[in-house]
Amino acid sequence: MSGLIQLEIDNRIARVIMNRPEKRNALNDEMVAELSNAFTSVINNKQVKVVILEGSGTAFCAGADLAYLQKLQKNSFEENHVDSTKLMELFKTILSFPKVVIAKVSGAAIAGGCGLATVCDFCFAEPDSTFAYTEVKIGFVPAIVMVFLSKKIGEGKARDLLLSGRLIHAAEAHEMGLISKVIEKNNLDTYVSDFATKLITKNSADSMRLIKEMMFNMPSNYTEALEYAALTNAKARATDDCKRGIASFLNKENIEW
Repeated sequence: MSGLIQLEIDNRIARVIMNRPEKRNALNDEMVAELSNAFTSVINNKQVKVVILEGSGTAFCAGADLAYLQKLQKNSFEENHVDSTKLMELFKTILSFPKVVIAKVSGAAIAGGCGLATVCDFCFAEPDSTFAYTEVKIGFVPAIVMVFLSKKIGEGKARDLLLSGRLIHAAEAHEMGLISKVIEKNNLDTYVSDFATKLITKNSADSMRLIKEMMFNMPSNYTEALEYAALTNAKARATDDCKRGIASFLNKENIEW
């Protein structure tokens, strides 16, 4: 892991920390690659049950940096397609990740940084944190994020954010369904750590994994979706977690996962 990303693992929590504070954790090709590597490195780690994504310094992630944007202007179509595919794969990895991913946002989450926060399962932010998809301001198109943003908050709200490129604070982001909750300043670290710990100790890893898998792969057709749901229901019953959980419930025993 390079200095652009720090990975810390403790108490079944992996903290993926974007570490370019002098650039407000702005994205470039190396940062995208290192983020992908960080998530891949813990995907099969049984000592990790929850991942927290955060930024060092005063911002979560300010989008693409200037040097990276200048480089993209010189790329061929083929080179840009390869590069955009890598960004798409990063977002896809986080969205479909088999463990719960929590975004801890302090400061700005702009453009691609807002995309990172959006694809996490939960996003908690301080009141003065800001969110925006500003690509339209520089003649760019937030094409990749549009796919999952529309599904998350609805087409109307997505149109508002994507077409206007306007900056919103945490309270409005929460109202729109973009983030999970606004946390009082200086309490964010404690809240996120406590929330992650509750998921770890109270919830089955198999159950959370299958829920995420279903939500990512759910067919749009009702008949196909219900067939898929019935298959997953049967699959879930065969897991060790389900057998253990039901036995504990029937025996009126407390279970700690």
